[in-house]
Amino acid sequence: MKRTIAIVEDEPAIRDNYAAAFAREGYSVRTYASRRLALQAFAARLPDLVVIDISLGDEPEGGYELCRELRARSAGLPIIFLTARDSELDAVSGLRLGADDFLTKDLSLAHLLARVNALFRRVDALTRPADGQQVVHRGALTLDGERLQVLWNGQPVLLSLTEFWIVHAIARHPGHVRNRQQLMDAANVVLDDNTITSHVKRIRRKFQSVDPAFDAVQTVYGMGYRWVDPAG
Repeated sequence: MKRTIAIVEDEPAIRDNYAAAFAREGYSVRTYASRRLALQAFAARLPDLVVIDISLGDEPEGGYELCRELRARSAGLPIIFLTARDSELDAVSGLRLGADDFLTKDLSLAHLLARVNALFRRVDALTRPADGQQVVHRGALTLDGERLQVLWNGQPVLLSLTEFWIVHAIARHPGHVRNRQQLMDAANVVLDDNTITSHVKRIRRKFQSVDPAFDAVQTVYGMGYRWVDPAG
């Protein structure tokens, strides 16, 4: 049975472009131009994944409200923000509301599809027993590469997909510096230096919300980032 992706986007050309791309990948696609229309449809049945813009018609932050409403209905529904708004505040707001990823519209369709496929792999993995070979332990850190889950001292750390793969890239080899290109390759995305920096800041804040003393992600100025095991 085909999985259903819902696109909530008020620009018809953009909406149709994404819908065509997902349909070519074999997904069933539903599109909505407003939060109201989307909620009316979702009242009957939730899709398998939702792609949301922030600004929806006459609601400059309608996407945020839709995300909040969807997350209240389902903790496990994959939600991606796809927007032209690229400030760190926008990204932090979206992720705090429970979105799984925050992407900007300059991202290629190939990268968008990779993100969607990765989220569906996580959904599939959560229905299966954990694969011990996919789990990385580094002191207080546990990384499950199959389920795309992170634990710190046994407490979940809610990272976006990009953030997960950045942590995965540096934590697999503690002490080794990973530069921007290596982090982009790991996350399957193209990012500039400022965006990488923003992601790392959010990663630190999320770990510190679980453990205020967290300081395992270190900046090596002019080179990149490395993981330092506090126990090591």
